[in-house]
Amino acid sequence: MAFKAMQMFPFLLYLLCICFHASYGDDYGSWQSAHATFYGGVDASGTMGGACGYGNLYSQGYGTSTAALSTVLFNNGQSCGACYELRCNDDPQWCISRTITVTATNFCPPNLALSNDNGGWCNPPREHFDLAEPAFLQIAQYRAGIVPVLFRRVPCVKKGGIRFTINGHSYFNLVLITNVGGAGDITAVSIKGSRTGWQPMSRNWGQNWQCNSYLNGQGLSFKITTSDGRTMTQHNVIPTGWQFGQTFEGDQF
Repeated sequence: MAFKAMQMFPFLLYLLCICFHASYGDDYGSWQSAHATFYGGVDASGTMGGACGYGNLYSQGYGTSTAALSTVLFNNGQSCGACYELRCNDDPQWCISRTITVTATNFCPPNLALSNDNGGWCNPPREHFDLAEPAFLQIAQYRAGIVPVLFRRVPCVKKGGIRFTINGHSYFNLVLITNVGGAGDITAVSIKGSRTGWQPMSRNWGQNWQCNSYLNGQGLSFKITTSDGRTMTQHNVIPTGWQFGQTFEGDQF
């Protein structure tokens, strides 16, 4: 019996690898070259807010392990919430031998008045990470300013469930979705009231999704699809009696 179990182990391991690949696709695990700078100050207070709409990154659970992405990587906000593993590369004068994982929470805008290799670090088509200063200092020395890095997409590991913050007003429901595990970046959202069918939401900006139906007084459910093709249905995650400005926590990928 034990011998048969040992024979089955390689097959089970193969199936596990196939499932992992199907869930996360070819984007995961492939190291690519880019550069990194830093912003936001020693306490990363200057990274709060940002183009993904997350607001206070401390209270949202992202902390200082965050990055603003260049135009190419940001992809009009579709990469908000994605996680990247980075390490400083091929600059022994400034590199620190360490690997970090950061979440995309902001946009690093281009500076077309400067050349791509002299200040216009986030100009297209450059792939660039403007890291929160505490994150940058884990992989490079402060005086470096800018360093070459290797990066790759990795699954996001988050504490607790996916969070839904409902803002806006009647006939304009603006839902901020945060703390998403797995792929991290959301590509599609649908909403259902307890008295309606499923309705697609549109991306307003960052990870703020809008619906223009009247949903006051109804329990709300969501379907969320992430960039790896996985879809999760969150039934009645927002109960009846909710008010604008409240946050509710559901399940996690």
